[in-house]
Amino acid sequence: MREVKLARFSSRLTVLSMGIAAVLGAQAASAATSADMPSTTLQTITVTANSSVRESVQEGGVDVEGYTPAAQASHLSDFLNVVPGVTVGGTSAVNQRIRVRGLDDTNLKVTIDGARQEGTLFYHMGDVTIDPDLLKQAEVSVGNNSVTLGNDALGGAVAFKTVDAADLLKPGQKIGAKLHAGYASNNDELLTSATVFAAPTDNIDLLAYYGQRNANAGEDGEGRKIQTEDSKGENILLKAGAYIANDHHVGASFSRTENEGMFPLRPDFPASPGVGSWNEILPQKVKRDTYGLDYSYNPASNLVNVDTNVYQTETQISRDTDYTTKPGYNWEAGVKTTGAKIQNTSVIDTSVGTHKLIAGIEHYKKESELERDFVKKGTDEAKNTSIYLEDQWKNGKLTLTPGIRYDRYESPEFVAGGKTYDNVVGALAASYEIAPLTQVFASYTQLFNGPDLSQAIFNSDGDKTYVNKDLKAEEGSNAEIGIVKTLRDLTVAGDALQLSGKYFETDIENFIEFVRSGGTRVGLDCTTGQLGGACQGAVNKDEDYKIKGVELAADYKMDSFSMGLSYAHARSKGDKTGYSIPSVTGGSADSGDKYMVNLAYVPTDTTELGWRSTYVAAITPKTESAQLEKSNYDVHDIFMSYMPKQVDGLKATVGVYNIFDETYASHASRSLAEQADGLRTDFEPGRNIKASLTYQF
Repeated sequence: MREVKLARFSSRLTVLSMGIAAVLGAQAASAATSADMPSTTLQTITVTANSSVRESVQEGGVDVEGYTPAAQASHLSDFLNVVPGVTVGGTSAVNQRIRVRGLDDTNLKVTIDGARQEGTLFYHMGDVTIDPDLLKQAEVSVGNNSVTLGNDALGGAVAFKTVDAADLLKPGQKIGAKLHAGYASNNDELLTSATVFAAPTDNIDLLAYYGQRNANAGEDGEGRKIQTEDSKGENILLKAGAYIANDHHVGASFSRTENEGMFPLRPDFPASPGVGSWNEILPQKVKRDTYGLDYSYNPASNLVNVDTNVYQTETQISRDTDYTTKPGYNWEAGVKTTGAKIQNTSVIDTSVGTHKLIAGIEHYKKESELERDFVKKGTDEAKNTSIYLEDQWKNGKLTLTPGIRYDRYESPEFVAGGKTYDNVVGALAASYEIAPLTQVFASYTQLFNGPDLSQAIFNSDGDKTYVNKDLKAEEGSNAEIGIVKTLRDLTVAGDALQLSGKYFETDIENFIEFVRSGGTRVGLDCTTGQLGGACQGAVNKDEDYKIKGVELAADYKMDSFSMGLSYAHARSKGDKTGYSIPSVTGGSADSGDKYMVNLAYVPTDTTELGWRSTYVAAITPKTESAQLEKSNYDVHDIFMSYMPKQVDGLKATVGVYNIFDETYASHASRSLAEQADGLRTDFEPGRNIKASLTYQF
């Protein structure tokens, strides 16, 4: 045991030493005058002349195609975890839980090609249903720092973007195809996909994608089964776009992700032998369909740059068991969101600087429905309409960004009695260049989040439900301060190092908690809403929460070598009890401090090598229930890509993930003490060897 602890401490020390060395090296070097930031394959950190340095470090992004491990991703954690402040829990395709600074996707604005993914199906599973093979990029707003995000974004936003024909077509190419196959040893996962893309004319582009991902049950570091058995996934993506008279562009898209197989009754618990009938393995299916229409108008005027999108997205979970022996186990639950957004960006030059005005209006409706044992049990809906204006004013070395937003939110009938909330929030951000290639920044954003739909599986049209007509909307603020420094020509001509650091505080008032009833649970009084009854419902916690933390990052690029270092720390605390923010996955939403190292080396124009190390420190959050330590873990991955010159368009990637077969659980996953009838912790896969082959022509 002592050797294990020493090894983990040594790994942590190595991460810290590398970070300190990078900072000291930067301080000893002189700055160049270029305004460009370093760009690596580790993260999307490029800053252009039209974007703000402050925005670049408050938003993380991952280019899925360019980031080597993501090219073999089967779970969102395979690439989103590289963004400081972001942790993804869950180990199966039906349980992908994104957390930003401890707040999960129920408090994040999650979109797929602009379509909001609203609502919650079942608290024992994740709410984001998408296969990484569909994606080209994932952008993360770490914290809410803009009025453009709006309602339901207490912790920030995650915007997934699927691939377009323009991303694949080579100059002058009219039609092409991309074939992809991948294999993972831990769960015998096989991925096959084909993409056809075309530009039959100069103003039309088309894309069609179809993929399958089939897998067996995987194993953790101790050889115990985790999650799925006989899982089958299917993905479809169809896109079409056309330019009209140069200034106009219209597009249409459809995407589907479907996963079907034998999953645990509670998908966020393990499927290990010895687990009792309380977590049976049952046939289940999760499916998401998203339809979208978009229109943009960008004439030769700085005052007009219009983007519009209309969408409908629906996510469903269904079970098909033996109804005669398992009454109540059959579900057909779904959440559908329909919405539209129009936004215009104007650039106005004046004698006292340049204004970049962003004005928009957004409306969406989310609906949930439940059918249990072939009988309709209940529905509910909520609506939101918002108008916002943001002005990014740049005058010399100073940039000020004020913003204001109005939301009108109509709450669910069986949660808050259909109560309407009218709310105005404001924001102000500033950045200043205190020295060449050195900027300090600060931002303050007020937050608003109306009461969400109840979990779809608990819909009952008010039966055995306390409808809380006095329920308050969640409010608060997010404040950040930080610095960004870029240095060039440190060791060789043309190299670059970007250093960034942030301190943040997020205040949340009127935190909404869903109280269940039944079994040994203490529910709510059906009339008064006080604890001690047989009803379920939503209530405001009687204390406010504050989340404090820091995020540090260093990204370095020298010729063919790239390195990224990061550190993230976030802790939540109630103002009365000192308890952390509660989590539906048990215990606390807090995670231990995370240290990450990403290395990439391109020795030739055909080969790329990489290494990723992640160390997460142990944490024992203070909660209402028994305090349980989330253990530390230390995971390392190595990978290589090869593109032979003899076959144009061919790329082979191989990697070994969790090289040392570590037994661990993400701090964003279900983590509970083992009981007599089995495990309660959702452990991650052990050592996993992945290989993939892509051919584009």
